[in-house]
Amino acid sequence: MATKVFLFFLCIFLFSLALSLPSHARPSKPKAENPTSFDFIKHLEGCHKGETVKGLQQLKKYLEVFGYLNYSPNKTGANDDNFDDSLEAAIKTYQLNYHLKTTGALDAQTVSQMTAPRCGVPDIVNGTNWMQGGKKEANHTHNTIHTVSHFTFFSGNPKWPPTRYQLTYAFAPGTNSNAISAVARAFNTWASQTQFRFSQSQNFASADLKIGFYRGDHGDGAPFARNGALAHAFAPTNGRFHYNGDYSFTVNPVAGSFHLETVALHEIGHLLGLGHSDVQAAIMWPSIPAATTKGLNADDIQGIRTLYARN
Repeated sequence: MATKVFLFFLCIFLFSLALSLPSHARPSKPKAENPTSFDFIKHLEGCHKGETVKGLQQLKKYLEVFGYLNYSPNKTGANDDNFDDSLEAAIKTYQLNYHLKTTGALDAQTVSQMTAPRCGVPDIVNGTNWMQGGKKEANHTHNTIHTVSHFTFFSGNPKWPPTRYQLTYAFAPGTNSNAISAVARAFNTWASQTQFRFSQSQNFASADLKIGFYRGDHGDGAPFARNGALAHAFAPTNGRFHYNGDYSFTVNPVAGSFHLETVALHEIGHLLGLGHSDVQAAIMWPSIPAATTKGLNADDIQGIRTLYARN
């Protein structure tokens, strides 16, 4: 009996000793890096041409993803932390697109815009700046991105043929009902302003439009990385629309989360053939703040009607 009592108190002592050990003495899983964080840009505020600052290489990759930088073919300067002429020019173009003072330096307003979550579709493709095309007359004879007003189209003006104005959409397995309802409302909004009619299908493989939530490299050639991309979609007639599953999305505006329907309205615009607009009130403006709702703007409606008036 005495032995059992001794063993009982010994176990209590050893358990208490284990609890009293400092945290570093107990094995624990390493803290996972936040896949949505790209705060390295904040640390670069105030940088300008001629400086060498750790983190500028990451900034170059960020700007390259969205079309502002292209060091090809020799890639000289792409893999260093030097604030060179190419980076300054890229930042000036970025500032112009987002209605910021074109200093070419990383001032507070530029850093704030760069750290704002946005659509993952590039603003500039193959050297053609979508968001500045609206400042010029439309060129209908060249196979390039061009605009009328401030809206834009993809290169070559891809669109759905008249025989495919009745499109089906489906969701990847596991998509929750809130997301399904929000995306359905967004499709209805676009249908009310176009000749398109959308119907939900249960057959994901055969649907014209495929929606799902994905993380990181998900096999479409456009991996979600630490660059603030909330979602992306492809030009007609690809039909893929992907939310970034590392972000929080909600049906109603909630601090720290993103409005499912607003994001869907933007990405469906891409599915139908619209590029980004430089009109901040437009749904096709690239940046989408948290806890914010938006609807279609006159610029969006004019854009989609202009694109499909050319059949």
